[in-house]
Amino acid sequence: MNSSRPDDEFRVYAIRYAQRDGRRGQHFHGYDPRWDESHPTAYYVWLAVSANHTVLVDTGISAGRAADIDGLEYLASPAETLAEMEVGAAAVDHVVLTHLHYDHTGTAREFGAARYVLQRSELGYWTGPWAERIARERWLVSESDLAHLRAAGERVRLVDGDDVVVPGLSVHLVGGHTAGMQVVRVRTARGHVVLASDASHFYENIEDDRPFAILHSMTGMYGAFDRIRELADGPHLVVAGHDPAVLDRFPPFSAALTGRVATIA
Repeated sequence: MNSSRPDDEFRVYAIRYAQRDGRRGQHFHGYDPRWDESHPTAYYVWLAVSANHTVLVDTGISAGRAADIDGLEYLASPAETLAEMEVGAAAVDHVVLTHLHYDHTGTAREFGAARYVLQRSELGYWTGPWAERIARERWLVSESDLAHLRAAGERVRLVDGDDVVVPGLSVHLVGGHTAGMQVVRVRTARGHVVLASDASHFYENIEDDRPFAILHSMTGMYGAFDRIRELADGPHLVVAGHDPAVLDRFPPFSAALTGRVATIA
């Protein structure tokens, strides 16, 4: 998959593993006069590959959990799509978890050779006293996924703020959507790409300065938009977390995977 490149330069891919229809009113904070219009959601994980490292950003929803979600079309598990791209699950050496919502942690256990990277504040929030009492957020976390991470011991790398995961790929604490939401900055031949994940679900969130409906901190969401802009080498290198438009803005990885995998850089 790699040609001759500097060791700290990556190729980056967006992998859509599921999709679901929704309504605008579900996806933007506050009143939207077009609230009842259809507004589809795409579910992604992201793959970054350099000469020395294979990094998966988030791990999606497990097939079992997906079967219980009304209206969700599950296309393939992240590991299955990686196999179609000729990347084995055992080749993944780092799994970056941008946050601990169930649609980002569901298959983490399938990457047994990887080290997990997440913010200490994210794990601390979900295992602390407050999340248990905040019903509007608690349903978003899988207790079994959380238990798996807590039992993973030295395979879990907790970071505080901004940190380099491997040369050319770094994480940056932004908060907003969750207490310890982080985005991922990746060096590529096109410049620095930012994988925004749920810090900006849709391009409309960051481009129109409109936070998503589910949030931990309103000011944090606005601050995340600003930080994403600072980190990316241009708006064309920002990758929204759930926007079907990602597959329109970037070319397909291959003809066979058109509509499922896009090449970001």
